[in-house]
This record gives sequence, structure tokens and C-alpha cells, in this order.
Amino acid sequence: MKPVNLLAAAILAALLGACASTPPAALAVPADLFVDSAFEAPSRRIDAAEVFALSPAMKHYLEVEIAPQLRAMGRQRGLVEALQNKAQLRLEFDTDTTRTAAEAFDARAGNCLSLVVMTAALAKQLELPIHYQALVGQESWSRSGGLSIINGHVNIEVDKRIVDRVRGIDPDTEIRLDFGALAPGRGAMLRPVSESTILAMFMNNRAVEAMVRGNLADAYAYARQAIWHEPGYAASYNTLGVVYQRRGLAGPAERAYRYTLERDESHQPALSNLAKLLDAQGRAAEAVPLHARLARLEADPPFRHFDLGRAAAEAGDYRTARDEILREMRRDPDYHEFHFWLAVALYGLGDIAQAREHLTIAMNNSTTQREQAIYASKLDRLSAATRPH
Repeated sequence: MKPVNLLAAAILAALLGACASTPPAALAVPADLFVDSAFEAPSRRIDAAEVFALSPAMKHYLEVEIAPQLRAMGRQRGLVEALQNKAQLRLEFDTDTTRTAAEAFDARAGNCLSLVVMTAALAKQLELPIHYQALVGQESWSRSGGLSIINGHVNIEVDKRIVDRVRGIDPDTEIRLDFGALAPGRGAMLRPVSESTILAMFMNNRAVEAMVRGNLADAYAYARQAIWHEPGYAASYNTLGVVYQRRGLAGPAERAYRYTLERDESHQPALSNLAKLLDAQGRAAEAVPLHARLARLEADPPFRHFDLGRAAAEAGDYRTARDEILREMRRDPDYHEFHFWLAVALYGLGDIAQAREHLTIAMNNSTTQREQAIYASKLDRLSAATRPH
């Protein structure tokens, strides 16, 4: 968020918010981008102010529950200790839904973006300076609702107030908080991002989640909000293009994909989506340079070997299944579904011990409580199983 479901940017696919003001970023929103008339009103009013809003429970937590800790340790370290100590907030990493600060606090769970937003809201209330960072490169992939999704990662740095830095003797001023941190070797290259980008990421995530549920009106509304809050965030245009494509609006979808590429010429989901759209319209010659650019960026597309391996497992060819899934895992050795289907292949080959081991990894690496429960149930059954005859 998985480090994140954070930055979920749909590859086939990901507008109407209540925002009627001028976009805050220097980049202007293209005048021909939105087609409001093609979508009904969203199921609920979308208010960006709710994202970081503090609930009464959060205020009580700061002012009463951990107030002694904040006084004893200082605001920065007192808050960080409360967030990191399992005996206190007991936060759980869960990528099922992107939650507002208040929702994540109530659930004591969220993806990395939700928990970063919650941390930011608490830190702001304590007047602590904050800085956001996002991972660049080597994001992981997942699938949901017929969409291939890029999963990125964000974190937050909490600083001391100037007055506390002047008075204190602790040389460490900034403390980085990573929720669902990336595994070693995943290319932990971080860059600073603005709060407007964090807000755009939040709205874009919500758009993708609405698409997974089949709610295109909500998806449109959230993607529209994402673009208004940060017109330079390329993923939101791609998400909007997928919403249009699923609504059957090929022209607006094409414009959205092209606007994505104007902002990020190497945006692989948009390249793939636009090339497929042109191919489907019989415009193969126009799609050729897009396919060529995509091939240079990604010679071996995500999930290709996984799809081959899963098909082989379903056909009973477990040896091929094992080999193909292992090839896919060279790209992403941690994704839970890869370990699950590798366990299926190994079980079919009679290697019960290794199957159990990979099913355990699938359970541990899954990022939602629902998935963890499913894998735990399968692991219980496998533990009592013998090789099939």
C-alpha cells in the first residue's frame, strides 16, 4: 500500500466532486477532460476536508489518554511511541479500504496511505511539522475486480516543533514512520511529495476501489477530485481513462490516457491502456509506437508467467505451473497470490512440506484480514492432508 494499496493506479482502468474552486497546482486541468453528463451523482458527498479531519475520539486520545506520555516524552516521541507500540494503538496493516484519518483511527487499521493520513492528522493537532515521501520505482502489482493495480508506498516523517528543538538535547529531530514497510531489495528510493499529492493519491485510491465495486459514478467523482487537487499527478488521469472506457466512452478515455502520458511519458499503465484502445478501434498503426515504447520499458509484462502457471495448475500440469510461477516471483518474491499458487503446484507434485511453507508465506504476506482468514483456513486443511492418490 503490500506496502500500500496506497497508490493504487489501475492499468485497464481509473470523477465529480464538490470542488468548484480553481485547482491549487500550477498545472491547469484540461478544459475537455471531464464529461459530467455521462455520470449520475455519487452515492455520497465527497469532501476533501474529511480526509484529515480529527474526530472527537482522536482529540480525546491526544488530550486525555496519552497526554501524560506526551508531557513526559515530548510531543514528537510521545506520539511516535503511541503509534509504534502494539500495546497502545494496536494498529494493523490492512489494504482492503483506503480510510480517512478518523476511519483509520476507529478501525485501528488501514493501508499505508490511510495510516499516514491518520498520523498526519494527529501530528498537526500537536503542531508537529510533517513531511511526506513516496517510493519511486519497483512498485509491486496486484489484481482486484478485473483490474491490474500498481501498489506503491508512502511514509511520513514527524519533526519536532522549533521550540522543542531549541530546548532539547536530542540531536534527532525527524522520525520516519513506515507502515507496512517494503521488503529489503525492493528499491527503497523515496522522494518528497506534497500534501496535495497525498490527497490526490487518496482520492485516486478511492476511485479504483469504487471501480472494483462496479460503482462508476463514485469512481468518476473520486478521480475528478484527485485531478482537481493535484493536476500534475499522472495516475489520476489514467484512472479516469479507465472509468470512461468502462462506461463505453472511447473518445474521453483516449484523451485521459494521452493527458497521462503528457505528464509522464513512461507511465506504463497508460501506455498499455491507450495501445489496447487503439488496437480495438482498428488503429493498429497508431498503436505500434506505444507498444514499442512499452516493450522497451517492460520486456516481460507483469503477471504473464503467473497466468501461464495458474492455467497449467488448473490443467493439472503442476511441473509447468511451478516453473512459470517461480519465474514470475523473480519480479516480486513477496506477493501472496504467487505463493498460494506455488503451494498448489507443489502440493500437486507431492511436496507437502514446501506447499505448507509457501501457503504460510501467502498468509503472512496477505494484506487484508479477509485474505489472511482464507489462507489460514486452507493451511489448517493442508496441515492435516496427505498426498492425493
